[in-house]
Amino acid sequence: MAKKLYVGNLPYSTTDDQLKDLFSSYGTVSEAIVISDRNTGRSKGFGFVTIDEDGGADKAVETLNGSDFESRQLVVNEARPKEERRDGGRFGRDRF
Repeated sequence: MAKKLYVGNLPYSTTDDQLKDLFSSYGTVSEAIVISDRNTGRSKGFGFVTIDEDGGADKAVETLNGSDFESRQLVVNEARPKEERRDGGRFGRDRF
């Protein structure tokens, strides 16, 4: 079963392909995406990687969490499920 990993503290110049390459030695990477700001297109400094093998994903977390990548200390852990936004995505109009 595939595992989705959160990867934080990425350099802002990191591309999806670089992220995939970083994790590919731990198993088959079915998805690697650096999250970018929808208004500016600039990286937000984090991303997600999906590795098809659980053992490979666990090894990636163990090895890469706290490791140096382009002079930045990575934060790597299993991704948590996306929480539903309280305001329903309508910029807080339902706060009352």
